[in-house]
Amino acid sequence: MAQGTLDFSPPKTTWIDQVRYYMPTILIAIIVLGLWELLVWMFNIQQFLLPKPSAIIIEVVRETYLATSGESILFQAAGATAWSAVGGFVVGSTLGILVALMTARWTIVSEALLPLAIAANSVPIIAFAPIMNNWFGLTNPASKIAIVSIIVFFPVMINTVRGLTLVDPMQLELMRSYAAKPFKILFALRIPNALPFVFSALRVTSSLSVIGAVVGEFFGGPRATLGVLITQEASGFNFARAWAAISMAALIGISFYLLVLLAERRLMPWHSSLRESA
Repeated sequence: MAQGTLDFSPPKTTWIDQVRYYMPTILIAIIVLGLWELLVWMFNIQQFLLPKPSAIIIEVVRETYLATSGESILFQAAGATAWSAVGGFVVGSTLGILVALMTARWTIVSEALLPLAIAANSVPIIAFAPIMNNWFGLTNPASKIAIVSIIVFFPVMINTVRGLTLVDPMQLELMRSYAAKPFKILFALRIPNALPFVFSALRVTSSLSVIGAVVGEFFGGPRATLGVLITQEASGFNFARAWAAISMAALIGISFYLLVLLAERRLMPWHSSLRESA
């Protein structure tokens, strides 16, 4: 590296460092699962109240074996729910960022939309689900994508507006002293300043998108979706399979969150390294 230059890339880590970093999380997960199994066995808790982790794992392994021949309803449902979550996340995030760019540019748009955004963001998910199912159709994936888009849109828009407007006045004055055009200020100052706010919202909404997709499916849809599968298996007293579907939804949410973190590291290595060191 040349003298006088700054290196914002994250520090190099070995696989040993990675194992040491994640070892406490792995140990806690093993301890929790072990206590869960022990308590269910000791107190003879019935399956409809809380199945054993071993029964849930056996169900997941069985579905994994069936997936090799394309007969696993669990993995088909997980794929459909993941598609709705990702589709709604992309649509909601894109619209949220575009609207934020307009509201940051024109104050009158911000004053008109922010109260509406706060009001809509306070409405529970279950209030949107029947309406979207009626608009787009019960079995149409667009209804679930619309639900997720609404959930994602407002947090992304509000955080992006904050990032675009909370700019250091001295930096803004410096850009104007060089006669920088509004678009130059936007792309050279406002958008880089907004990126930490945007990714903060995206990390939160990555998990919310899976929640929105599953809750939207509780109100009906194809059987090959996690929300419908959970309700049907629970009503049929097959609680191990229902918990396996819940575990699959959690796995999708964790994977989605990690993808957003990876994108943040690629686009903002300087911010990720500072946040991790803090």
